[in-house]
Amino acid sequence: MHLARLRLRDFRNYARLDAEFDPGFHLILGDNAQGKTNILEAIYLLATLRSFRGVGGAQMIRHEQKGYFVGGHVVGQGSHELKLYWSLRERKLSVDAQPVRRLADYLGLCRAVVMCTEDLQLIKGSARIRRRFLDLLLAHTHPTYLPLLQRYMKALRARNALLKQSGSDPVALESFSHELIAAGAELIRLRRELLPRFSPLVRMAYQHIAEAAEEVRLEYAPSVKNDFAVELAQSRGRERVYRSTLVGPHRDELQLWLADRPAAQFASEGQKRTLAIALKMAQAEYFSGIHGSPPILLIDDVMGELDARRRSGFIPLLERAHQARGQVFMTCTEENWPRELGREVQRWEVSAGKLKQLLA
Repeated sequence: MHLARLRLRDFRNYARLDAEFDPGFHLILGDNAQGKTNILEAIYLLATLRSFRGVGGAQMIRHEQKGYFVGGHVVGQGSHELKLYWSLRERKLSVDAQPVRRLADYLGLCRAVVMCTEDLQLIKGSARIRRRFLDLLLAHTHPTYLPLLQRYMKALRARNALLKQSGSDPVALESFSHELIAAGAELIRLRRELLPRFSPLVRMAYQHIAEAAEEVRLEYAPSVKNDFAVELAQSRGRERVYRSTLVGPHRDELQLWLADRPAAQFASEGQKRTLAIALKMAQAEYFSGIHGSPPILLIDDVMGELDARRRSGFIPLLERAHQARGQVFMTCTEENWPRELGREVQRWEVSAGKLKQLLA
């Protein structure tokens, strides 16, 4: 899979951008605050409809403009024209000039994995961040997962709204509880089945990068221990106090262990960084195994954060993506670009929201 064309209008600091890209390595060079990361953000937005910076749509609109447009031509098993427009008043999403009715029909047409400094939150941040990581993995690889998650969240929001009311309708509460249990039990099953397939990829990636003996372990810790219906009923008293649903997949945790100790509390900063990159490399490997082709890799100045030993372990993983005719976009400054990649790179320069290709 590769992005053959990218179009931006009033996105971040880009008034207008039209660029065409071949498969392979694309090195995006430039000083800080010129717009390098914005290009990666736009590609990731096309793939996931989210910013990896954790911001909303309003923050991605160019200063004093009303909305932004991001478009791309993606070539994979098929070829698709993706278009996204966002403003405070209007949102449009289309594939091949047809409006998208269901998100499940869109997600997966462009697959991208980003590696950036924000990835450290996968290790250090809240359980919600790790749940979202699991959800993204499953939404891009299991066709029924996203509709199921949407169904669960809709029932959860309605149930929580009832719990916040004094003297809530018990019949309505029971109805939403039934829907919550039905969708939630299936979410738990799919998350539980994912871990034995995904964990070995994380362990292998970590060992490649770190060349270390410490063992990495991932454990799925569901909020529901045995029977969802029973545990939901048992929590009813506490729900009246907190006025919120206290049991279910929205409270699940993905536990990360390094040498049999919680990584968030006991790993060094270098180990946390390595584990975060290993999670993302495993995500790329998992997508490749399911779909038969690597996703687009977006690497935002990560190489500069790795010491020489970790960098040397990271390079072969990138080379595998290159050999599989994948596509990699990497941002860096002229001083810290990874020369281990050799000369087979297409170099671009960003300056003040303008992108131009550099001749070899």
